[in-house]
Amino acid sequence: MGGLRSKSYNMLLLEELLQSYVTVALMLVLMCIFVSFFSRSKDQRREPPGPQPLPLLGNLLQVDLKRLDRSLVDLSKKYGSVFTVHLGPQKVVILAGYKTVKQALVNHAVEFGERRIPQFGNDLSNSLSNGIIFANGDSWKEMRRFALSNLRDFGMGRKAAEDKIIEEIQYLIEVFERHEGQPFSTAQSMNYAVSNIICSILYGSRFEYSDKEFKLMVDRANDNFRLAGSLLVQLFDMYPWIFQWVNRMRFNRSVADNRNQIKQLIGRLQETLNVKMCRGFVDSFLAHKQKLEDSGITDSYYNIENLVSTAGNLFAAGSDTTSITLRWGLLLMAKYPQIQDQVQEELSRVVGSRQVRVEDRRNLPYTDAVIHETQRLANIFPLAVPHKTSQDVTFQGFFIRAGTTVFPLLTSVHHDESEWESPNSFNPSHFLDTEGKFINRDAFMPFSAGRRACPGESLARMELFLFFTSLLQRFCFTPPPGVKEDDLDLTPVVSFTLTPSPHELCAVSREGIKNEYMG
Repeated sequence: MGGLRSKSYNMLLLEELLQSYVTVALMLVLMCIFVSFFSRSKDQRREPPGPQPLPLLGNLLQVDLKRLDRSLVDLSKKYGSVFTVHLGPQKVVILAGYKTVKQALVNHAVEFGERRIPQFGNDLSNSLSNGIIFANGDSWKEMRRFALSNLRDFGMGRKAAEDKIIEEIQYLIEVFERHEGQPFSTAQSMNYAVSNIICSILYGSRFEYSDKEFKLMVDRANDNFRLAGSLLVQLFDMYPWIFQWVNRMRFNRSVADNRNQIKQLIGRLQETLNVKMCRGFVDSFLAHKQKLEDSGITDSYYNIENLVSTAGNLFAAGSDTTSITLRWGLLLMAKYPQIQDQVQEELSRVVGSRQVRVEDRRNLPYTDAVIHETQRLANIFPLAVPHKTSQDVTFQGFFIRAGTTVFPLLTSVHHDESEWESPNSFNPSHFLDTEGKFINRDAFMPFSAGRRACPGESLARMELFLFFTSLLQRFCFTPPPGVKEDDLDLTPVVSFTLTPSPHELCAVSREGIKNEYMG
């Protein structure tokens, strides 16, 4: 009997031990699940907030792809200056407001400094992985450094470029004068004039406006800007497996044709290259390439594909954007004649009838303010070219993973109510102090900011000033007969940039106005 009692006692003890082990094991499992869930929830809380995405569609039902920048500004009012949206299955972090955009692009320049290559780049690898705009890594660093150095050598921001611009202005004035004060579109001639400046720096010479090759090159570059921002290309970027046929559309053919044309221009310069007397940027690149090869270095970033991409990038960035801004400037002068009168009064008082020079800028504060306000209100790049995080980063308390697409929302910078007194109005006083002196504003980023800021900023600023002042010296811009100033439409055509809607203006000679008044 004692043996049976002992055996029963041992069995009970074993069962209790087993129950204890199971209880402990269950507790450990539950703790692991709890810790795992808590950690995952914590990670999710650390990520930027945003609207709940739908499967496959993401947040497409909550945004307007035709004015994505406005939709994102509206969302920022609810979710803050750092938030997440899903454009289809693509996760994007949005940076809104001056302080946030500056903090990311300037103070965290390395972390937010890479470019996202769009999906259509898979078929345009040579075009987008080389050059400056979409490239990353050492190739981008070397091409940007070389471009900045050599653009300065060929006059960017200096007197040599100033002389080229002033020469081109005379050709443009001749075109405007041929219309004899009758309505016409400024788009094409303005585009050709501005494009000739970057052509003279790149290739060492300008083109006649009637040159078929030049017209094709300019028109194709403009077309590429429009197509890059089209709805179909946006949808292909989100759903490449659905919209594969878009990749065979006009955009890819246009990019390929443009590259072939640039290669032909480079080939002609290569045939007559004199390394001791470089005519422009392309010659300088070819001379450096030859120097490396002569020293036995054949595998470098200085190859024809990189040259084609860099030249194409500089041409695109240095032509369409500046001409669009100038067209906005003339349209705004026609819409606000009292502001045009003040610009012309200042020009007459300070400069008179002689040619305006860059050094006159400091004595033309009101005119300078009008140009800056045009850039701010026109806001031709509502979204900076998409960035990508180069590494994991904690930004304003939020965790953003490496490789995340980031949109700096420049519209929110130029219309930031905490930075601008009347952000939605054309108000040159934004750039003037109480004494009428010009003041710079930090929340002015038409060329973006940080390590990805536009490399041609100094050239663009010079062009805007000289073209605008020279045209306002010579002409008074008015709406066509029968059209009131209030009827001029400031609604932009939206693509990759914000372009003025098709319109016509009258460029009336100021001499003619004076003669008519005196008569």
